[in-house]
Amino acid sequence: MLNFLQRLRWRVVWSCAGLSDAWRQEHSFRSWVWANVVSALLAFWLLEGAELALILALGVLVLAAELFNTAVERVVDLVSLEKSELAKQAKDAGSAGVMVTAIAVGVAWVVVLVT
Repeated sequence: MLNFLQRLRWRVVWSCAGLSDAWRQEHSFRSWVWANVVSALLAFWLLEGAELALILALGVLVLAAELFNTAVERVVDLVSLEKSELAKQAKDAGSAGVMVTAIAVGVAWVVVLVT
């Protein structure tokens, strides 16, 4: 059990380091955090129950998608800084993943507010 807790502790430390690094170095991540703050405040004001949970959870997923996108971009840049069509496609796919996740939040907001 002690070994499990030690490994868990290190996973939390490394995850927090990744969050901290993304906050410091990624403008896009900070922008999504602030967008989520606004969305969460509106959700707490206007919604309750499952609708509130849905909006909050989807907001967190946008942040996760942005972190995955950041990881893809950094790995691509680590492999090579040369212009490459495959590198561009990888980075664009990561960005598209963030966009699709953000669209899901927008769809959820529309459905919740219309129904």
